[in-house]
Amino acid sequence: MEFRSCTTHSLGAEVELQLLDARTLDLADGIIPLIEFYPASTRIKPDLIQSCVEMCTPVCADSSAAIRSIATLLDPLQARCEELGMALAGAGTHAFGERLALITPLPRYQAMGREHGYLGHHQITFAMHLHVGMRSGDEAIRVMRRLTPCLPALLALAANSPFWRGYDTMYACYRQRILASSRHYGRPAYFDGWRDFQAFFALAQRTGTISTIKDIHWDIRPQPDLGTIELRVMDCPSSLTAMAALMAFARSLVVHVADATDSKLDGRLPPQLPDWMEADNYYRASHRGLEAEVIADGTGRRASLREQVNALVDLIRPTAAQLGELVNLRRLETSLLREPGYARQRELDWRQHSRRDVVDGLRQDLLARPAELLGTMARASGAD
Repeated sequence: MEFRSCTTHSLGAEVELQLLDARTLDLADGIIPLIEFYPASTRIKPDLIQSCVEMCTPVCADSSAAIRSIATLLDPLQARCEELGMALAGAGTHAFGERLALITPLPRYQAMGREHGYLGHHQITFAMHLHVGMRSGDEAIRVMRRLTPCLPALLALAANSPFWRGYDTMYACYRQRILASSRHYGRPAYFDGWRDFQAFFALAQRTGTISTIKDIHWDIRPQPDLGTIELRVMDCPSSLTAMAALMAFARSLVVHVADATDSKLDGRLPPQLPDWMEADNYYRASHRGLEAEVIADGTGRRASLREQVNALVDLIRPTAAQLGELVNLRRLETSLLREPGYARQRELDWRQHSRRDVVDGLRQDLLARPAELLGTMARASGAD
């Protein structure tokens, strides 16, 4: 298994959106008629469940270019959905849908459905996956090793799934709890380098545990065919602004840890901890989001996850400036750090006393085109 190197730390995104019945705002199993409009597209694609449509950007230079690509895809996609009596929304789970999912009738997804059984019909979740270009397999594994302790921070920042089947779950990211029941989800194993990962992969294939890299659903994994590290821990955001902020934060963090030597790793990066501590931090982040207290070091000292995120933002600010990500990184401080997705959904619920109105609010959030963000996109387009 060879790693296809990238010469730059490019960015790509996969955004899984909810297909809604435009009248009831319940989930709609509408991918089959929708995908007929995109028979050969690599940008608009089906996913495991029929109530999901996936948007994929091309390889982009930065977060502004990626958001510009998503906006370009999103407008005609929403028009096609309207023709079919559907709408779109972004969140990690649907607020009130109760039906089990239908598996998309494509060979890979049908095989996954047979393998997963009931769990496959239960996994009605939606995410945003980000790819950042890596110069070598060793760099990808080094980044994965250094970023794994940071995953609770990314999970909490993007947490956008507090409701499930009409209930307030009391979790910020209930999507993570749903996926935790399945094989090969969650935190990755630690590896010393690319050869170590190759040895693991060959052994896992030999044992019948996996067949391809796509069978490993870790929240961060190498993608050797693309030459990237893939971050999979984030709920689907509800707005273009939140997407841009998370992209800028994630890309800047990846590049920062990729370029730092071991001797120059900053103490603001969370350290690797014993497995049970890291597992508990994952749970705490999914439960309380940015309001969680996490285990900060091997002595058992606790720290505010919000303060940990703020420290990471300060740490990567110079890298973000070098990468042209500073404008969108600032959006993190003015949007998600002030009102994370799970808090926004609960605010909608408190104001309207209706989970349907929560979904309608998310639908409207995805329709919004903030002038400031569009201005940034236009300037980025002019610089291409």
